[in-house]
Amino acid sequence: MAESNFIDYVKILCRSGKGGAGSAHLHRAKYLPKGGPDGGDGGRGGHIYLKGNRNLWTLIHLKYTRHIFATNGQPGTENQCTGKDGVDQTIEVPCGTAVYDAETGKFLCDVTRDGQVVRLLRGGRGGLGNTHFKSATRQTPRFAQPGEKGVEKAVILELKLLADVGLVGFPNAGKSTLLSVISAAKPKIANYPFTTLEPNLGIVPYRGVQSFVMADIPGIIEGASEGRGLGLRFLRHIERNAVLLFMIPADSDDIAQEYSILCHELETFNPDLVEKPRVLAITKCDMLDDELIEQMRPELPDGVPCVFISSVAQKGLTELKDLLWATITDERNRIPTNDTPRDLDERHRQADEDNFIFEAEDEEQEDPNAGGKMRDGDDRQWADEYWAEDYEDPNKDFQVVSDPDEDA
Repeated sequence: MAESNFIDYVKILCRSGKGGAGSAHLHRAKYLPKGGPDGGDGGRGGHIYLKGNRNLWTLIHLKYTRHIFATNGQPGTENQCTGKDGVDQTIEVPCGTAVYDAETGKFLCDVTRDGQVVRLLRGGRGGLGNTHFKSATRQTPRFAQPGEKGVEKAVILELKLLADVGLVGFPNAGKSTLLSVISAAKPKIANYPFTTLEPNLGIVPYRGVQSFVMADIPGIIEGASEGRGLGLRFLRHIERNAVLLFMIPADSDDIAQEYSILCHELETFNPDLVEKPRVLAITKCDMLDDELIEQMRPELPDGVPCVFISSVAQKGLTELKDLLWATITDERNRIPTNDTPRDLDERHRQADEDNFIFEAEDEEQEDPNAGGKMRDGDDRQWADEYWAEDYEDPNKDFQVVSDPDEDA
């Protein structure tokens, strides 16, 4: 996988900007020696945003850009001039990207729609200048409010492909062949296990005017949920599919047993996958006649729609697409707009990314002459009401800023 451009798991370090300090300047003029306090407020530190981009399909652009730092706000100056706000940083990610805390594995937020903007880290608020603290009994405040510190956090970005149908099956079950026949995708096809080393997406046309997206992942083997084979790494890509298409070859020794093994691996990986609608396709049926197919039906799993197909002979494909379309368009099977947040399981982590050590980069140092210094020995605690900028929720770091569905 070292030479592959498909990166679906990456660890980066993000840092929002520190707020600028308020100014403690006292006005002086030729004919106004005691002009009083006129210190301005500090600027806000830069935020860190995530933005969904449907033109991206991998996280490779972040593989070599590990540090995302917003700039600090500038301190206030005399004449009640407010400092410049820090520059925000926007991280563009593919739709379907989930974000986790790199240390604890806690789920933070996700981006599922094109154009959706989520504030990942909040920039520090700018401090107030000494102008805000003058009163009848304190006419010459010689202190100002320091800027609020930014937030530094190492996060893991995990891509989960968004598709209508996800293909599930053992190696050499005919998944890539089916995708290449009913869509324009060109996955690698060969007569040996694990030919597919990365997920493939294909747009399947239906009845000339409709279409749906199908996702093919590497073959699953028994024990994939515990780390065997390649299934563990790519099972995440079917978590957001509307329908799961199980594919089992007609020459299998026990179709029901293989189906049970596949279901068990999915349930072990994520119990929520049990609730997804399923369709079973018996592949490689070009050598079967109608009589043999009827003899096999009693041996099929109960409670799941089944269709016999042959990708090479173009047999049963129209019936399969009809069944998939009916299942996809069923209102009960719609892709949920908000998935149940689930923390990152230790078994699903990738050691090469988790063990990545960031090189030390010092924060931007504040000008020692900035006016936002408090008096010596003053341990004043600043309540929220004193900050220059009023946030809707000061304790909520992860906030959806814009959503194309809500704006429409």
